[in-house]
Amino acid sequence: MRTNLDFTPLFRSSVGFDRVFNMLENASRVTTVDNWPPYDIAKVGEDDYRITMAVAGFSQDELTITHQPNMLVVSGSQGGEDNAEYLYRGIAGRAFERRFELADHVKVAGASLENGLLTIDLKREIPEEMKPRRIAIGGSAAKAKPQQIEGEKTAA
Repeated sequence: MRTNLDFTPLFRSSVGFDRVFNMLENASRVTTVDNWPPYDIAKVGEDDYRITMAVAGFSQDELTITHQPNMLVVSGSQGGEDNAEYLYRGIAGRAFERRFELADHVKVAGASLENGLLTIDLKREIPEEMKPRRIAIGGSAAKAKPQQIEGEKTAA
């Protein structure tokens, strides 16, 4: 059962949440089921994540990782022609493109390819000005008198 949600009332009372509404709308669309290559997403620390993809048969030169604003795109395509006659072909060698939606302030820390597993390390780095800060509360004695700014006096 599919329900289409109308976000129009929320647009009238919110500012700056366009990206959230777009993500919800994109998630509700029917997408083709493509589960290749298989991957894992793990949280390995408070602000650290790791994506591991099984890309057997691909070399570093055949893989591309692109970090766009709030999007990570991993793609692969194998070069050379294989003219062998297969009786059974179970190892997929087709081109792929896998997209991962990233939260704000998530950066790619590094990537490595070992034993057919592509590992991409991600780190969320929140800028200092966006971190919560404590505000000191002053008492009534701490109130400062407002300063009066005096301008030049002119004679009438």
